[in-house]
Amino acid sequence: MVTIIWKPDKKSKIPLYKQIIHYIKDKIKNGEWIIGEKLPSQRELAEVFEVNRSTIIEALDELRADGLIEGKNKGGTVIINNTWSIMASRKAPNWEEYIESGIYKPNFDTIQVINKLEWDNNIIRLSTGELSKELFPKEDMEEVFLSLSREITGLGYEMPKGSLKLREEISRYVRKLGIDASPESILIVSGSLQSFQLIAMGLLDYGSTVLVEKPSYIKSLNVFQSSGMRLKGIPMDQDGIMVKEIEKNINSKTALLYTIPNFHNPTGIVMSENRRKELLDLCLERRLPIIEDNAYGELWFEKVPKTLKSMDKSGVVLYSGTASKSLSAGMRLGWLIGPEAVIERLSDIKMQTDYGASSISQKAFYLWLKSGKYEEYLEKLRFKLKARRDAVIESLNKYFNDIACFDIPKGGFYIWLKLKEKVDMKKVFYIAKKSGVLINPGYIYDFEKNYSIRISYSYGSIKEIEIGIEKLSQIIRSQIL
Repeated sequence: MVTIIWKPDKKSKIPLYKQIIHYIKDKIKNGEWIIGEKLPSQRELAEVFEVNRSTIIEALDELRADGLIEGKNKGGTVIINNTWSIMASRKAPNWEEYIESGIYKPNFDTIQVINKLEWDNNIIRLSTGELSKELFPKEDMEEVFLSLSREITGLGYEMPKGSLKLREEISRYVRKLGIDASPESILIVSGSLQSFQLIAMGLLDYGSTVLVEKPSYIKSLNVFQSSGMRLKGIPMDQDGIMVKEIEKNINSKTALLYTIPNFHNPTGIVMSENRRKELLDLCLERRLPIIEDNAYGELWFEKVPKTLKSMDKSGVVLYSGTASKSLSAGMRLGWLIGPEAVIERLSDIKMQTDYGASSISQKAFYLWLKSGKYEEYLEKLRFKLKARRDAVIESLNKYFNDIACFDIPKGGFYIWLKLKEKVDMKKVFYIAKKSGVLINPGYIYDFEKNYSIRISYSYGSIKEIEIGIEKLSQIIRSQIL
C-alpha cells in the first residue's frame, strides 16, 4: 500500500481533483509508486486528502481512463502502468515481485499503521514506548555535546566491538548491577533490536525455535522469523514466565529463550527472584541459552531482583542493555554482554552489516557515564515517571474501573489494560485512530486472541493521556455487546 503525506492546496485556482491527479501521476511517473502497488480505498483517500469522496472518484476515473490504474473488485485499485511504459515498449522491473520475494517479512498491518501514525502531531499517542520531549535532559545533553565538541579530534570508525573507552565505562557501570563483564565481552550495538538481529543471523540454525513469553514484545516484530526461526509462546503468571511450561516445550529444535524479566513489555510484570533461580537452573540443566532484555531495568520505582546475568556464572545468559529507553531513543545505542567467543562472532557480523554504531553516540554516551551525569539523571527520571504513572492510574480508575482491570507497574513505561468483556480489538484500534487516539492493541504481542491494550505513560503529556483514556473508554463501551 502506498504512503501519502501530501494534501491538495485548497486556496489554489487548480481544481482539487486535478491537483490529486497530478500528484498521483508524478508519483507513478517518477517510479516512486510502482506497477502492482495498491492505492488506499476511496474513503481512505478522501480522509488523507481531506476532500469529498466525489472528488476522489473524479480523479480516479481520469487516471483509469489514462490507463494508469485499474479497479480489481475486492483487490482494490492497483497501479497497472506508468507513463514510460505507455510511451515505449520497454518495461520497468516488476518491483512488486522483488518486494514479495524479499526474505525479511513485513510488519503486521496494524504495526505498519502504528509506525506511520507515530509521526502525526495531531494524534494522542497512548502507545508510544519512548520518553516524552518533556523528559528530555536538554541542559545536560547540551553540556555533554559542548564538551564533546571541544575534545573531538575525528569521527572515524570505531573498533569492531565498539569504542574501547565506552566498553570500559559500561564494564564499570554494569558491575553496580552485579554483572562482571570485561570490555572484551561487550559489544556496542545500534540499540537492542540490532543485538537480536545479530544473534538470529550469527548463532541460530534455520528452522529452530525461540521460546518467548506470551504475550511478548518480540512477537510484534519479525526479527527471528525473517531469519527462518519460529517463536513459541510460553504462558506467564504474576511471577513471570512459567518454568514448568518451558520444560514441556523444549525439544531438539529449541535454540534459545528470550525474556524481559524487569518491567516486561507489554505486561509490566517483574519476574520474582525465586522464578529467576528456577529459570537459570532449568536452562543450565538443558543447556538452553537465554537472551535477557533489560531495556527497562533502570527505570524502577521499587527495587527489583538481581538481573539474570548477575546470577549467571556459566555464560548461559546473553545480556542486552540500551540507552534508548532511559536516555534518548535517537541515540540508537545499546550493548550486548556474553561469552567472548560469541561477542567476537557477532562483532564480525556487525562489521559486515554497518561497520559499527555511530561514533558520535558512542563518544557522547561515554561522557554521560564517565561524568556520573547518567546516574544522576536516572534518579530524577524515575521520580518524574512515577508521577506520570500515578496520574495515569488515576485516569484509568476513573474511566475504566468497571470495564477493565490492571496492575500498578513498579517501573518501566507500560500498564497492561485487560478488558473484562470481549470486543473486536481491530475495530477498536481503527475507531480510536479515526478519533485521534493511537493504541497498541494486545493482539500484536500475542499468539492468540487478546483483549488487552498496552498503555504507555512515558510519551504524551498527562493532560493528553487523560483525554485519550476518556475517549478510549467511550469507544470500548460503544463496542461491548
